[in-house]
Amino acid sequence: MKRIFRYTALASMAGAWAWGLPAVALAAESVPQRYASADTIWVLLGAALVFFMQPGFAMVETGLTRAKNAGNIVMKNVMDLCIGTIAFWVIGFGLMFGTDIGGFIGTPDFFISGWDVGADAGYPKMAFIIFQTVFCATSATIVSGAMAERTKFSTYCVYSLAISLLIYPVSGHWIWGGGWLAERGFHDFAGSTAVHMVGGVCALIGAKMLGARIGKYGSDGTVNAIPGHSLTLAALGVFILWFAWFGFNGCSTVSMTGDETLETAGLIFVTTNMATAVATTTAMILTWVRYGKPDVSMTLNGSLAGLVAITAGCDVVSPAGAFAIGLIAGITVVYAVEFIDQKLRIDDPVGAAAVHGVCGALGTILTGFFAVKDGLLCTGKTDFLMTQVIGVVTVAAFVAVAITIVFAVLKNTMGLRVTAKEEIIGLDYEEHGLASAYADFMPAPETPGTTAAPAPAGQAAPVTVSAMRSTDGHALTRVSIVTSRERFDTLKAELEKLGITGMTVTEVLGYGLQKGHSMYRGAHVASRLLPKLQVDLVVSAIPPREIVEAAKRALYTGRYGDGKIFISNVDNVVKIRTGEEGFDALQDKPAA
Repeated sequence: MKRIFRYTALASMAGAWAWGLPAVALAAESVPQRYASADTIWVLLGAALVFFMQPGFAMVETGLTRAKNAGNIVMKNVMDLCIGTIAFWVIGFGLMFGTDIGGFIGTPDFFISGWDVGADAGYPKMAFIIFQTVFCATSATIVSGAMAERTKFSTYCVYSLAISLLIYPVSGHWIWGGGWLAERGFHDFAGSTAVHMVGGVCALIGAKMLGARIGKYGSDGTVNAIPGHSLTLAALGVFILWFAWFGFNGCSTVSMTGDETLETAGLIFVTTNMATAVATTTAMILTWVRYGKPDVSMTLNGSLAGLVAITAGCDVVSPAGAFAIGLIAGITVVYAVEFIDQKLRIDDPVGAAAVHGVCGALGTILTGFFAVKDGLLCTGKTDFLMTQVIGVVTVAAFVAVAITIVFAVLKNTMGLRVTAKEEIIGLDYEEHGLASAYADFMPAPETPGTTAAPAPAGQAAPVTVSAMRSTDGHALTRVSIVTSRERFDTLKAELEKLGITGMTVTEVLGYGLQKGHSMYRGAHVASRLLPKLQVDLVVSAIPPREIVEAAKRALYTGRYGDGKIFISNVDNVVKIRTGEEGFDALQDKPAA
């Protein structure tokens, strides 16, 4: 390794002379020998993984909201990273890590011009800066999901700036920058409070001040669930976050040298995964018991709840302690989502306030119980637990007051919310000019006349209108069967046994007596149109009663949703190719 460095340095010096730069100055800028390669790589790996959390959050928020706002959600997650990077560099970093002033704030250090890592740090200044920058962006992006589908994009950019510029750095200084909570021994290893609870409190206040989406709450007090458009995207986002969280927690050691550090890093990976797996399983079982079926979106929230809760104490609890934290978080997040949504009537489409705010605070406090060295259950002493409680309460209070002021100013100047018309149409179109974020997946109508050349003029078969009955007395009857998609193949097979030679199948939307009711995140989904198939047949030789009996054999289960059969008379049928009408037009004959 030393030989490689020497050759690299000589090559750099030669290049410097070619550009007219002093070789001595360049050598001075080379990486100091006191930096450890392992530590530097570890910190940079962590920065890359935490950065990768941005698409994770984007996918979760997009999947749990409606398709007409997908582009807007993605745009917000891109911009809070970009805006946060600039704001944190300009002044936020200095407020967080600058020289302590009275325990409450760091000395402003514009453009990070004066700050440097300590003499005992195993990584360079720039590695630490990028690591902390992506943490800041994570806190800001949490707010996006709670205020989704009705927030002005311009306003979002401003309050995202405020979070990265002031709110996150100040509270972060208390915890990680040498402030008063750090002096008291407050422990938040990777940010259950410093990152997630800060974002969760901002999300809760913002969603409350913004108001619910149109149609979310009925005038009679009912709660109408508004399902997200893609649980697949949401699940992908959760898996991305779960993976990246190993960098969020594990790389927060900012070191990979020394046996003790290596053991701690291994422990962090185990506890992070354990708490998440337990919380996910717990949420799944709890919703299964409460709702009759395991709720997919709430189970995904359980995964995030476990990740958030273990983040504070992942380095100081045992795997058994992580199991307990995950179990408690998995139960808490389900009731917290329901309480915020149904009791407080705060519309949070993705559950950000419950997942990040409630479980962030919960995990920090539970560290006071389960920490191996200082926790109440291990030592019987309450000092550490009380420090954790004080830290959670004071940070939550500061953030709540600060973000309330920010939102109040924005509400009375720029405005927080889009108009009702814009919300109904969707923010993709109104805010960004997108007809749809999924344009390539929208069916394109076929251009008329492209599949077959029309017959020459005057050669089409003549058509005349006939009576409802053909000359041999056969009635013409239309039978329309509306049923679910999954039973179509069985129905088709039964009809073909009767000799049916043609049918028209159309995808339709509708509901019956049950009005499409279902459960989503613990609330009933209001009347909604369910996807169905409509099978239309016009028959003459085959009695309609035989078709009805065949359909009943294929579709009957005795439960709601079996479908309906509609029977009506048809005036006439004309086969365009031959000009045949009535009974003759329905007979299947080989083309001449």
